[in-house]
Amino acid sequence: MTACAPAAARDDQQPAALTQPAPRRTRQARIVWGDQVVTLGGDAPVRVQAMTNTGTADVMGTAMQVKELAQASSELVRITVDTPEAAAAVPAIREQLDRMGIAVPLIGDFHYNGHRLLTEFPGCAQALSKYRINPGNVGKGDKRDTQFAQMIEAALKWDKPVRIGVNWGSLDQELLARLMDENNRRASPWDARQVMIEALIASAIESAQQAVQMGMAREQIILSCKVSGVQDLIAVYRELARRCDYPLHLGLTEAGMGVKGTVASSAALAILLQEGIGDTIRVSLTPLPGEARTQEVAVALELLQALGLRAFAPSVTACPGCGRTTSSTFQELAQRIDVFLRAQMPVWREKYPGVEQIKVAVMGCIVNGPGESRHADIGISLPGTGEAPAAPVFIDGQKAMTLRGARIAEEFQAIVENYVARRFGAQR
Repeated sequence: MTACAPAAARDDQQPAALTQPAPRRTRQARIVWGDQVVTLGGDAPVRVQAMTNTGTADVMGTAMQVKELAQASSELVRITVDTPEAAAAVPAIREQLDRMGIAVPLIGDFHYNGHRLLTEFPGCAQALSKYRINPGNVGKGDKRDTQFAQMIEAALKWDKPVRIGVNWGSLDQELLARLMDENNRRASPWDARQVMIEALIASAIESAQQAVQMGMAREQIILSCKVSGVQDLIAVYRELARRCDYPLHLGLTEAGMGVKGTVASSAALAILLQEGIGDTIRVSLTPLPGEARTQEVAVALELLQALGLRAFAPSVTACPGCGRTTSSTFQELAQRIDVFLRAQMPVWREKYPGVEQIKVAVMGCIVNGPGESRHADIGISLPGTGEAPAAPVFIDGQKAMTLRGARIAEEFQAIVENYVARRFGAQR
């Protein structure tokens, strides 16, 4: 085996281009309630959604969870509307949120009886900002068209957008049977997976066409086709994006718990978002026992920030540790700074526009510590095993000072806070 020769660039050779997410190609939809407006699709930011798991009839419990999700930066929150009691509670939930100053749009999630609830509870229909309709369970036979039409009529009456949300766990069985019959007549039949993908896409697009025929503006329709397999989700959305220009809501349904759910959702959504597919996202995590519902929001935010699509909180770079960092000092400081920055963000966003762009480095030894710290806006390089007990601090690429002693954490935290005030306070 021969060794690789050094690769010398030609004088006329261009450097490798930096890859950026592809531009999205969907039309723009608007969610309006009161004097608030959230735009979806087009050149609007990719929006983060979450869903409550409280009983919606519990007004205060649901309002408090919506508040927690909104404060965690969920820009849209979906609530289950499955019973008359839940529908009757929606206006009170909206009023409670307004009293608390939580101006997040509420999405009503309807299955089976949405046509009745939207008709019989006009206060619910009016208080919601958007309706989610599942074409797989709005009814069967002739009832399907009638009951679907009733939901669209409510949306038209109250000027609400809708998400036509298809799910492979509740796929329209009549449509699936029709496509299977068509497939059997093909000279070269598709496999079952191809038929399922086609059924998902056809259900969404045909339902959207039906809504448009009833008078709904195309700008008021959002589509989704959710499955629980990573490769299936990628295949479905690539084809859906090719065949329509409606804003698309992404999510790996039943993603799972903890690490599994986080990795699976991130793997699927990252590929699609990089290709310019997706206008809103939800990470459908099953919470671990005792875990906050807001964890799904945290994962969605980190995903969008990692892709460079949004910036929600300062980025903290920290080394993973190795044999040179047998002390846990840098881990503790990195965690402390990360918690500190996130805790300050609700105040800093209002006070210091642009602060979410800041990059902070907390490094553990001399190998990469000074270099990483120089690349950050503000960074600290802690001493590794056997190194001198000193921690140089770098600000805007230049060494600014060296910290020593038992109060390095407190001193660095104060330096970060002063840096934020000096740099971003001047932008007001």
